[in-house]
Amino acid sequence: MTQQGFTLWFTGLSGSGKSTLATYLLPILKSRGKNVEILDGDEVRENLSKGLGFSKEDRDTNIRRIGFVANLLARNGCVAVTAAISPYREIRDECRKKAQAPFVEVYVEASLDVLEERDTKGLYKKARAGLIKNFTGVSDPYEAPNSAEVVVHTGNESIEQSAAKILAYLESKNLIAKK
Repeated sequence: MTQQGFTLWFTGLSGSGKSTLATYLLPILKSRGKNVEILDGDEVRENLSKGLGFSKEDRDTNIRRIGFVANLLARNGCVAVTAAISPYREIRDECRKKAQAPFVEVYVEASLDVLEERDTKGLYKKARAGLIKNFTGVSDPYEAPNSAEVVVHTGNESIEQSAAKILAYLESKNLIAKK
């Protein structure tokens, strides 16, 4: 019997915790019998979208590619976990419409103040100084989801609390077995 695959689509600003949550959930989902692949935004840019810049068109192309690969994985019984900013609502919704398996959008929300305080890579500081152009949340827009299936607030929730919300939703929809 083929496993039920699905896409777990993390969206949020740089530094909000998308990749951290995806990595945290990986062994948990595997322990529940799921085949899981993480499509990290930085890795996809390096391997599938090399040569693309950060214009709106290039960002849209990058997200469409992530959506295409996620759909291939999910429709073949894998859990495709995406961890990319995916700043534009229209393209996320397009990926959702094309999905041939359940699509679960997780908004990883954190305020700009929190993100700029964290700024482990120094990206916000560089963006504020004008050294990085078209930086999402500073000099380029981020469109938060209107109706994400799960919203986590990483500015005031622990990783365990955020992960528990996501797992509870997946269990409630019978996408993963209850613990």
